[in-house]
Amino acid sequence: MFEKILIANRGEIAVRVIRTCREMGIQTVAVFSEADRGAPHVRYADEACLIGPALSRESYLLPENIIAAARKTGAQAVHPGYGFLSERAAFADRCVDAGIAFIGPSGEAMRAMGDKTAARRAMRTAGVPVVPGTEEGLNDDAEAVRVADEVGYPVLIKAAMGGGGKGMRIVRNPEELASALRSARSEALSAFGDGAVYIEKYLEDPRHVEFQILADAHGHTVHLGERECSVQRRHQKLIEESPSCILDDRLRAEMGTAAVRAAEAAGYVNAGTIEFIVDRNRNFYFLEMNTRLQVEHPVTEMRTGLDLVREQILVASGSPLRFTQEEIPFRGAAIECRISAEDPDENFMPSIGKITRLVEPGGPGVRIDSGFYRGYEVPIFYDPMIAKLIVWAETRDEAIARMKRALSEYEIGGIKTTVSFHLQALSDARFVSGNYTTRFIEQMTPGDKQDAPDPRIAAAFATLVKHRTRKTARPAGSSGPSGTEFSAWKLAGRRAGLRK
Repeated sequence: MFEKILIANRGEIAVRVIRTCREMGIQTVAVFSEADRGAPHVRYADEACLIGPALSRESYLLPENIIAAARKTGAQAVHPGYGFLSERAAFADRCVDAGIAFIGPSGEAMRAMGDKTAARRAMRTAGVPVVPGTEEGLNDDAEAVRVADEVGYPVLIKAAMGGGGKGMRIVRNPEELASALRSARSEALSAFGDGAVYIEKYLEDPRHVEFQILADAHGHTVHLGERECSVQRRHQKLIEESPSCILDDRLRAEMGTAAVRAAEAAGYVNAGTIEFIVDRNRNFYFLEMNTRLQVEHPVTEMRTGLDLVREQILVASGSPLRFTQEEIPFRGAAIECRISAEDPDENFMPSIGKITRLVEPGGPGVRIDSGFYRGYEVPIFYDPMIAKLIVWAETRDEAIARMKRALSEYEIGGIKTTVSFHLQALSDARFVSGNYTTRFIEQMTPGDKQDAPDPRIAAAFATLVKHRTRKTARPAGSSGPSGTEFSAWKLAGRRAGLRK
């Protein structure tokens, strides 16, 4: 067993990993940028190492800085959390080469599942259903026209090496295809360093259902049930729940078996997630595999009673799984709401500043994974999610009532948050009935809040980002801010301003 683990992340996920390590008697090392000196994960860890300026490309995204911190502190393993370097195969390889265990899958498995076209081919071979489309990156527009005509409109253009909605375009007719290809390739190149795209059939109003899997190095793979993730904005999940209302016992068993088969086909070890889409006729198709711990993993923990981070650490240390598929318990219903520093009344524009008031909910079946405190200054450099609120109850109706009660108790002063949005969403008749799809938010909000922000507001925010970046960026020998430095929520404003 490891004696000391470095957490190569920040915010609530770093705190969450540190907590499990503390329960296991493992010492922890936090890493932090200059913008995160006062962050909770820095205070909570046994040791902390500064790894660079505020910009993520000069701190959290530098493998050499992470590895140097691990060597300096004597950490035997690195837990990447999610985001940042968590799905960088080269980082996993470099950790292993440096004699440091990587708490996650191998670089080889990441590469196998990170290339979406290669993953589609592997899934077909393994007998896992995939959406009709190409299995190779598209070389030219003429080939794209042929494939789109063959698959049938509408089609979806997707980045071969990416996720999170980047490099993704819906094309409903041939006239839109050429411009959609250009913009998708450009965005994919900027986000992932690879402009390759592929085409698949676009399914209207699907459900997004994922299965948590766990595999050890001794040939054992299990699934830990499903999570419904259809409440999304710009392909980013906002609310997750388990069990999914659309699955019956037969379909659940089929999808669980397919998820295990998919993980085994990739030679996967550690925790991961197989994502599916389910169409109107309840046919399911492989979407992608996330080769890391998911933001929404607490939903699974609340239903099974398992600590997924503990299981990750045990598997990475060489232990076999402690249970079989039949021994995994599934109890009640769980819901997670992502609490972000955004203003839902202003098209989810970012809200930065100091937390002046904080009252967190509590009571039976309520869990908060938080990355902030009263007096904390929310930075502009990273993802806007500041906490996750998770509830569990015996039934789904009780879980919804408990979540609404918990949200109504949540008070965060000094900034705008998405608490009010979640209260609105959980009161919507379609969510309450369980009859909703990935278009839930678009249909729920008047005026479609997925539209670009007001250009005037966006331009003002872009100016603020630029000003603060200049003040914190390395003054000499460093390049200026680029699109890779800020998550999509921050870049939305700048892009809207440029389009004006």
